[in-house]
Order: sequence, then structure tokens, then C-alpha cells
Amino acid sequence: MGAGGLMKRKKIPAVLCAVLLLSASCGEREEAPEALKEQIETAEQSQENDDMKTYTFPEFPNVTVTGLDPDSLGEAEKAVLYAQARYCEAMTEADIDTLRALTDEGKTYTHMSELTQSREEYFADIADGSLTYYSIGMENPVVAVDGERAEVTYTAALNANAYGARGTFRMKGTHIWEKRDESWISVDRTRRTG
Repeated sequence: MGAGGLMKRKKIPAVLCAVLLLSASCGEREEAPEALKEQIETAEQSQENDDMKTYTFPEFPNVTVTGLDPDSLGEAEKAVLYAQARYCEAMTEADIDTLRALTDEGKTYTHMSELTQSREEYFADIADGSLTYYSIGMENPVVAVDGERAEVTYTAALNANAYGARGTFRMKGTHIWEKRDESWISVDRTRRTG
């Protein structure tokens, strides 16, 4: 095997996490506040009996939501789910301006290989086509809002080409959002305001 083949093989484990990202980290999960834990447990229990309805936000043709009708959510939960869908659509469109508007400047992305990228490094990979997202499915999302902080947990079904590996990748992740000036912004898990 040539050096080029070896380099590609080493990138693949990083790719599996990079493709998801959507999420700030594939590392350990920080304990959620008690109110968020209860909302997540309640939502997960109610979803066990849901039929697998598919919902598409009309303005986001490359993003589908399966297993949850956004109209069943409260206003805050719906706003967070909408922000997550908008983020996913921006990934599929390589719309770096929208991704920047929805993401904290200090956000980092940690891949399975433990490679950590800054927001701009990750966005550069999307912009230059190293990471190309064609569509993103959000399966069985659970949205939990606690004041100015929220979590969205779901399984992502990503149709993507990541560093030359084309396929559909499925990964569960939790995405943290923080409300700032009436807008929801994606932040690192450890980020706290105030």
C-alpha cells in the first residue's frame, strides 16, 4: 500500500465523527441540568410509541425530521429545532455565512481521532468540498430547553462525501444551543454565559 492509501485509511476514523458534526464533540457527555434530563426522558418515552412520520421544513429541502412533528412542540422547543434544521441546511449548501451566524466564534469540533478543529478550520473543510453534505436526516429528535440553554439529541443520517469517503453515515449526537439576543446559537458543551 502506498503512502497515499495509508493517509486515506488514517483519515477514515476521523471522518466518521467529522461527518456528523453538527455536534461540538464526540467525547464524553457532560451531565445535563436536572430539568433537561427530565424533559429528555419524557420526550424519549413518548416517542417510543410514535409512528415514524417524516416532516420537512419547506425552506430546508435537504433536511428531514423523522419521528417528531415540530408542530407538537412548544414555541421555544420549535425555535431550537428550527435553528438546528437551519444549521443542517447550511451544511448541505456550504453556506459558511449562515453557519457562522448560527455558531459561537469559539466553538470547536473534536473528531473521533481526537483531532480538534476550530470553527474556521471545520468550515474551511466544508467550503473547499473536503466535507460535502448532500442531505441530513434528523431521526427522533428530542428537544429540551432550560431557560437560555437547550439541547437537541437525535440520530443524524448524513448523505455525504467526507474526505473522499461517500456514503450515508448514521450517528447519534447532542447539540447545545444558547439563546443570545433572541437568537439560538450553537455552542460548545462547556460554554456557559454569565
